[in-house]
Amino acid sequence: MFGLIPPLAWMQLTREKTRLLVALAGIAFAVILMMMQLGFRDALFDSAVRLHHQLKADIFVLNSQSLALVDLKEFSQKRLYQSLGLPEVESVSPIYISYGSWRNPETGGKRSLMTIGIDPEDNILDLPEIEKNLSKLRRADVVLYDRASREEFGNIEELLARDSEVNVELEDRRVSVGGVFTLGTSFGSDGTVVTSGLNFIRIFDEQRSNGLIDIGAISLKNGASVGQTIAKLKRSLPNDVRVLSKEEFIQFEKDYWRGSTSIGFIFTIGAILGFVVGTVIVYQILYADITDQIVEYATLKAIGYSNFYLSKLVFQEAILLSILGFIPGFALCLQLYKGAREGSGLPLNMTLERSLTVFSLTVLMCIISGLIAMRKTQSADPADIF
Repeated sequence: MFGLIPPLAWMQLTREKTRLLVALAGIAFAVILMMMQLGFRDALFDSAVRLHHQLKADIFVLNSQSLALVDLKEFSQKRLYQSLGLPEVESVSPIYISYGSWRNPETGGKRSLMTIGIDPEDNILDLPEIEKNLSKLRRADVVLYDRASREEFGNIEELLARDSEVNVELEDRRVSVGGVFTLGTSFGSDGTVVTSGLNFIRIFDEQRSNGLIDIGAISLKNGASVGQTIAKLKRSLPNDVRVLSKEEFIQFEKDYWRGSTSIGFIFTIGAILGFVVGTVIVYQILYADITDQIVEYATLKAIGYSNFYLSKLVFQEAILLSILGFIPGFALCLQLYKGAREGSGLPLNMTLERSLTVFSLTVLMCIISGLIAMRKTQSADPADIF
């Protein structure tokens, strides 16, 4: 391995140990900044579609004015049941979603959480713990609680371990928690409960009229074409609803957070700033190194070395800095990801794609700095020194 390191470039870097450590710290900081910003951006998109991935359906119907889970508009369930007229359709299931005020049973504090209403007979959610407790949802005023919700909602799972049911207030209505499941938080929701569609109407009786739903889920028969069925539905249903495949439904949600909110943009700008900061730091280090050793560069020119060789030397230093600076930055990011994941509940995981992206940006950052600093070697004139 050490045989692959250019000896002169390595000696140039290690001659000033303090300067090298400062450079590596600066690069590691840039790596951490880029990695964290991109990580949070991806966690935003991944968490936003957690529910979408767990829905067991092929096609989804939304109000044409709906923008995302956090901004759904109601529509008549008649639109959903119209799809049963197509021979390709196996079954349909209405889904209700709203945000209700949850009172922490331990502290009495109130906080908004996402409430999902489903038909217990359909089992539309691909979550084993919900399937196990579907019979409980058939009872009046029973909900299932997401154990991955933020702690501000109360330690519901611990309370359930002591009692078979926990009574709480949701939208000022007394409900019982009959079990727990795991879904996870997102930037749009700090917690989630699932209940039956009938219970949902009871809980939100002042806000929701009977017969209005938020999402319509359509399951097709084996062998039916999703694309062809969507085309038929678009021709038969009015323009007041939108028909999407599961992949389109997921992309629809991501597009909202990417383009209609400033959150994704802010994280992208943060990553760009990390890149710029790292470029400036590496340039200053390389420039100072060349300036301090300008006599040596001029001497190399005097004995016959070309400008290309000197530029290649600076380029090698930049590559070495990028590799040496990335390693500690990456190691620290693993710990920061772990802490942020445990503290926020967001799916902040290190991926190979993101690691390679940030490493490539780090190398590019150092190469750009090296290319700018190379101009200083061109000014090394032996005649000015000897």
